[in-house]
Amino acid sequence: MNIIGNMAKKGSFFKKIRISYNAPVTLTFALTAVLIMVLNALLKGTLIPAFFTVPGGAGSSAPFNIHVPLDYLRLVLHIFGHADWNHLVSNLSFILLLGPVIEERYGSPVLALMMLVTSLVTGVLNACFSPLPMLGSSDIAFMMILLTSFTSISKNEIPLSFILILILYVGRELFARPSDQNIATLAHIAGGLCGSMFAFLAMPKAASRKNGTAQKKQDDRNKSSDEGSSRTVKNKPAPEEDDSTVVGSIEL
Repeated sequence: MNIIGNMAKKGSFFKKIRISYNAPVTLTFALTAVLIMVLNALLKGTLIPAFFTVPGGAGSSAPFNIHVPLDYLRLVLHIFGHADWNHLVSNLSFILLLGPVIEERYGSPVLALMMLVTSLVTGVLNACFSPLPMLGSSDIAFMMILLTSFTSISKNEIPLSFILILILYVGRELFARPSDQNIATLAHIAGGLCGSMFAFLAMPKAASRKNGTAQKKQDDRNKSSDEGSSRTVKNKPAPEEDDSTVVGSIEL
């Protein structure tokens, strides 16, 4: 009987557990990147070079072509493409760790905008100045690292964990061999600078709601004050009419 009772309790416990899609932007990005890697493997490595790689500059073997519409899309789409599974797992480790925290703090639309701006900035820089094509979401990961670090600094504290993450990540970028993936260090550092900029410009959801509530209260107070003034004017007795005759502007 005890065994049956314990099994019933465990069954009811697992029924209460559900998997939540807690960070829509972060999870959708990660799943899309994994799906693209799978499709690229099925297509024998032709998908990512064709659609998810940013062309290089004028001196590149595959320079950016202003007359090709697809090249403009690749300025943003490169964050979904990766050179191999190790490259993908390395980037997603940071993104899945930091993305949900940032998404909870700033909101899904704001994080999506941050990722779009970062990918566009790094893509344009690579197309203008890099001699190599570029792919991967390292710029997004670096943006998230710097954004989270600067958020902590604003609270007058610097977590040691983020210092170590920053050192490890920057070290990997600076000392990676040129043959390792198509990595443009300058573009990825630019992604980190985007994260620093977002830390100063973006407003957390809590602060935004607080400001919105305060503004609503102020508007309600102003409205009540205006209604009170209107009632005072309405209740004010009208002036008595004067029996004098007025001709033009001359009072007789």
